[in-house]
Amino acid sequence: MPTTLEIKLAPSELHDAAALRRAVSRKGKIAEEDIGMLTVSRRSIDARGGRPVYRLRVEVTDRNDPPEAEAPPAFQLQDVSDAPTVAIVGCGPAGMFAALELIELGLRPVIIERGKDVRARRRSLRAIQQAGEVDPDSNYCFGEGGAGTYSDGKLYTRSLKRGNYLKALQTLVAHGAQEDILIDAHPHIGSNKLPGVVGNMRETILAYGGEIRFGHRLEDVELSGDLRALIVRDEQGREYRLAAEAYILATGHSARDVYQLLHQRGVRLEAKPFALGVRIEHPQPLIDQIQYGQSQREANLPASSYKLVTQVKGRGVFSFCMCPGGLVVPAATAPGEIVVNGMSLSRRDSPFANSGTVVAVELEDLAPFGAHGVFAGLALQQRIEQTMFASGDGTQRAPAQRLTDFVDRRLSTDLPATSYIPGLHSAALHTLLPDSIYSRLQQGVRDFSRKMKGYYTGEANVIGTESRTSSPVRIPRDRKTYAHPELPSLYPCGEGAGFAGGILSAAMDGQNVARAVAAKVLG
Repeated sequence: MPTTLEIKLAPSELHDAAALRRAVSRKGKIAEEDIGMLTVSRRSIDARGGRPVYRLRVEVTDRNDPPEAEAPPAFQLQDVSDAPTVAIVGCGPAGMFAALELIELGLRPVIIERGKDVRARRRSLRAIQQAGEVDPDSNYCFGEGGAGTYSDGKLYTRSLKRGNYLKALQTLVAHGAQEDILIDAHPHIGSNKLPGVVGNMRETILAYGGEIRFGHRLEDVELSGDLRALIVRDEQGREYRLAAEAYILATGHSARDVYQLLHQRGVRLEAKPFALGVRIEHPQPLIDQIQYGQSQREANLPASSYKLVTQVKGRGVFSFCMCPGGLVVPAATAPGEIVVNGMSLSRRDSPFANSGTVVAVELEDLAPFGAHGVFAGLALQQRIEQTMFASGDGTQRAPAQRLTDFVDRRLSTDLPATSYIPGLHSAALHTLLPDSIYSRLQQGVRDFSRKMKGYYTGEANVIGTESRTSSPVRIPRDRKTYAHPELPSLYPCGEGAGFAGGILSAAMDGQNVARAVAAKVLG
């Protein structure tokens, strides 16, 4: 039986096999010559003791132990060309992982995706970055792979008990992701690598009989006691009827038109809490100095990150989607709005670090938008995004302040360098945000500065607005069947339905929903 040891290595020793064997020998009191196979099952960085170290969980076998049997494959796919069809709306992680799970279970997925495939999507991203042109169907949120594909590819989730976390990671590795994601405490693929992984997943779905239709947009639903069919518009503007055994709705958190369509057709929706705020961008060397005590990182140390949280006037204020060595990107999904997000490439080698810094918005906070009913949170989002846009020059240049000026309610006379390609303009964010949001952010930054010395600096930009942390609307579903309580063939799924918050949690939700669909369709 393997022995599990927790060991520490200096960053310089991370890829030194001899150093690993020496550390295992010391910790386990095992002679080096008696050590058989070493397998690292977990890896994380610990900078709490001054100089950073790597903590590794290592499975150790004795050299005389018999070899263990090879583990069975994580998944086994089959040809489903002639199997019953399940329609999936949305080709993000929830939709794609649901499709792969359906194929494994013997059902044929047909995905409709309003956006473009990952390669064609790049043109849409260049248009919004360089010309300020927003394609409502193809952008940082919509298109093959969903929002996470071109906004970082972080895989960390606290929702490990919601599904088969390891299988989701193994699926990504099988399609080209680096094996490090299987052991890293905060796995990350990167926006330059993830599109290739997504493209490989598409090819697997197609190879086993599934179908993906890009540029096909959900226009209407046919209801008669249950969901009977989808009305879809194709790339040429022609409408057709798509009928299936079941329908998985995995549209992502920004498909506002889908919420409106369902509401108009009498499908029950619910308002839900979400979070809203700004994105704060620091020089990465400053964050490294704070976290590692090193402005010049030693070999094998990645760009450092942080996680901050506090309570202000009964609401959580917290960092969100922190991107070390990353970029701030424009994430609007319609003309006339400013939305920002963060991303990192696989090397995380940008000279900037950025993080969403947001305030929890509870249902009672939405009273001023009560006339919008279930869409009160959505109305708040839109109001702020459009206000941010109106403060500028009609492009995707984003309003910003120096962090110190933001706290002091002062217009910045100039702004630090930024990674945000469309550019920034100086604006009084304290007048553009609702005071209930601004005042909590203001105090939250003060609290963060006490927890993280050096965080509060005039060299940081505060950029508006980080408003798409999650959906402000939930599409309800039964806890056991995963189906909508009133429409047994409709399966709300992922972030857009309000049941996930990130790539991995959406992927696991897709797997869970697919199993529920198979249980109903196949019996």
